[in-house]
Amino acid sequence: MNRNLRMCSSTVTVVVKSVFLMIAFFSCTVNAQLQIKESEIGLGWSNNSVNTVIFRSSALTTFKKVQYTAYYNPEGKMVLAKRKINSKKWDVFETPYSGNVKDAHNDISIAIDDAGYLHVSWDHHDTRLRYAKSKVPFSLELGEEQAMTGKDEVKVTYPEFHNLPNGKLLFCYRSGASGRGNMIMKVYDVKTQKWTSLQNNLIDGENQRSAYWQMCVGKKGIYISWVWRESWDVSTNNTICYAFSADGGKTWQKSTGEKYNLPITKATAEHAWDVPQNSSLINQTAMTVDDSGNPYITTYWNNDGIPQYKVVYLLDGKWNLLNTDFHKKSFTLGGGGTKRIPISRPEILVNKSMLYLLFRDEERDNKITLAYTNLDEKQWKLEDISRFTVGQWEPNFDKELWATKKQLHIFSQNVSQADGEGLAKVEPQPVQVLELKKLPLLQAK
Repeated sequence: MNRNLRMCSSTVTVVVKSVFLMIAFFSCTVNAQLQIKESEIGLGWSNNSVNTVIFRSSALTTFKKVQYTAYYNPEGKMVLAKRKINSKKWDVFETPYSGNVKDAHNDISIAIDDAGYLHVSWDHHDTRLRYAKSKVPFSLELGEEQAMTGKDEVKVTYPEFHNLPNGKLLFCYRSGASGRGNMIMKVYDVKTQKWTSLQNNLIDGENQRSAYWQMCVGKKGIYISWVWRESWDVSTNNTICYAFSADGGKTWQKSTGEKYNLPITKATAEHAWDVPQNSSLINQTAMTVDDSGNPYITTYWNNDGIPQYKVVYLLDGKWNLLNTDFHKKSFTLGGGGTKRIPISRPEILVNKSMLYLLFRDEERDNKITLAYTNLDEKQWKLEDISRFTVGQWEPNFDKELWATKKQLHIFSQNVSQADGEGLAKVEPQPVQVLELKKLPLLQAK
């Protein structure tokens, strides 16, 4: 019997101190609220973390009650799948396309446009653009690979799609290489079915550095935050910066409303939080926005001996910092390639007064963990929500489903990752979706 259930039963018949009664009741309530379900899709490549890197954005997406996902199978073929929301049965389609799965940068990013076409981009690390869309709406069968605009499509890394409130589709990526790359933005018009260049150099590394960003789209516009990296070495990550666009990415401004002169450079970027080099500051994490349009950026760095998850957020025009103390052992980030790190990069969700972080930590047996707090109290609670280890997994969840239904569906797979782009020898592991109908709540005192 589950330990929490035993505790709940004991409170009915056994008289104990009130503090233990409160703990037991809280544990039972949380477990009842989570209502975790697992849905298995198929076996995936698991010799590195290419299927689960956080910068996939997105691995999982929903459009008109149909949920889509993509992953590499054990042979390195790109697989697409879909199902009706909450159905156990997935329609699985192996595409004719493959990726260089030996490099964990070469992830798959997907999106559904307003006409129901599936857009897919995959297999990039300073390589030519690889992009295709479905032959017909709601289909998993892709057409031929094609260019978008034909410009700045030779050295592509970190592609990602975002659905905009106006119905258009945003696509952005790094053009160039680590330590000397620029940010490119393109936009897709559903009516004309054409891509056009929106920004050829939104954030300029000036051939000296790169911006490693995270992005989210809210009702008021597009939000971007990033760290600068001065070279190929992750230890040179520094400074959390910020920009916002209220017009679909054409013009950009600071949190104060001051307009940026584009491109944004190191000298002109707004500092949301100053973090020096050699702080084990991780890049490409996550951000979200609340109903009032306040951005929340989550990452981790070391400022007191141990790297910890942190949330940098804007409230009443001022940037604030919310700390955690989840991790106990120190480590140092340095070098290049995909790293094997004791903790994953975090994802973030916000719902009214509640803040949630998704992550995994070796100190918690590398299970998927949900941390949550009421923003008034700022006292964190933690719940492991996967039954088994997920190895070097990083979080990716269905943002469209969360935005419309406040249901959390998480892309999950137990993957390995050798340090510096190495490969582990492991058996293929199942690709799953973990479904949480309701998230735990904490009431302010």
